[in-house]
Amino acid sequence: MIEHQQVAVGQATILVHVTFPGTDTEADTAEFVELARSAGADVKRCVGARRQRPDARYFVGRGKADEIAELARADGVELVVFNHDLSPSQERNLEQQLCCRVLGRAGLILDIFAARARTHEGKLQVELAQLQHLATRLVRGWSHLERQKGGIGLRGPGESQLETDRRLLRHRMGTLRQRLEVVRKRRARSRASRQRNETPTVSLVGYTNAGKSTLFNALTTGNTFASDQLFATLDPTLRRFALQPGEHVVLADTVGFIRDLPPDLVAAFRATLEETREADLLLHVVDWSDPERDQRIEQVESVLREIGTEAVPRLLVCNKCDRLEGGYPARTTADLDSEGQPRRVYVSAVSGFGLDDLRATVRAFFHGGLEAVELRLRPEEARLRAQLYDVQAVTGERTGEDGTVHLQLRIPRDQLHRLCQQSGVPIERATSESVHRTGC
Repeated sequence: MIEHQQVAVGQATILVHVTFPGTDTEADTAEFVELARSAGADVKRCVGARRQRPDARYFVGRGKADEIAELARADGVELVVFNHDLSPSQERNLEQQLCCRVLGRAGLILDIFAARARTHEGKLQVELAQLQHLATRLVRGWSHLERQKGGIGLRGPGESQLETDRRLLRHRMGTLRQRLEVVRKRRARSRASRQRNETPTVSLVGYTNAGKSTLFNALTTGNTFASDQLFATLDPTLRRFALQPGEHVVLADTVGFIRDLPPDLVAAFRATLEETREADLLLHVVDWSDPERDQRIEQVESVLREIGTEAVPRLLVCNKCDRLEGGYPARTTADLDSEGQPRRVYVSAVSGFGLDDLRATVRAFFHGGLEAVELRLRPEEARLRAQLYDVQAVTGERTGEDGTVHLQLRIPRDQLHRLCQQSGVPIERATSESVHRTGC
């Protein structure tokens, strides 16, 4: 059976990007080059073209195809990659014209996923996506199949190689779907167990290379692989995320999204993406130093709509604030929308900037909101003061002339009531005349 052809490390490659009306050439091309290098390609040159619409035969037109063929021969190129989805016939026609392998954007992304998958589940999902992509392209590898055998005694073994491959593909894809269904059921049982234990799930989502894995490690002291490259994380990881001592949620690190994510890949990763759809809260991580961040946000939201997460609450996490030209934002607390709900939190997963505020905001979501409260404590009630510092609820402190400590707090009212009750401190000492409620 035909195997999926991967991009060989160091393979001489020409990249082709066609600009259509209404597209952003510079940003798309930069991301495309990074994708190819992530796959291990040795990029010799990037060829641009402008068209009103794709050419039905060569996508770029006959003249541009001839130009690319000359460049490929001059550079000794073995692979030409298009930053667009090509039809099977376009790939076949281009390979005949260019005399080298041709790959579309979907094939390139699938190749990167195949190289990065580490767990059994991840490999199953990527293989299924590759086979679904390959199924429509089998015929281009078997142009010799006009010579089919037949006759008495040959009708069984004389089955064409193309039909044999199609049958084997269908069988393998069926096997993969069955195995992934087992994975899906196992994940469903794990979610049901967490729900019985009343353990909420928070899922990290975002554009690829937004810093999700680095943030995941910073919040959970985990050791998930994190690197400044596209699709560093493919395999979902779940860890405990401590909101405060004795209180935690489950934090899920998931695969990053990208523009024009192949539909086959989204379908194959259904079991993994269910962790996102069934989460109690989504943390949409954004590279806040990226000049294209608004477009990236919309592209991620588009994928989230596609997998059915419209009803899941979400919080925008503005990451990589250490890279901003003007320095860190003046405030670390969550921006509020017109209804007083947290809208975004500014953080830096590398430096730790804003992580405490992120914890407080997530805690507020599950406790029904934070309140700004001032609490008066006597000197002998220092134990409660220490507990409030432990749960990161103290935003300010001053000491009165009589030794009374006045603590400015941002804390869920029910949590403050419980701590005061345990310490024997009257809750009536907590004043909230200027309360600004910030619940989700």
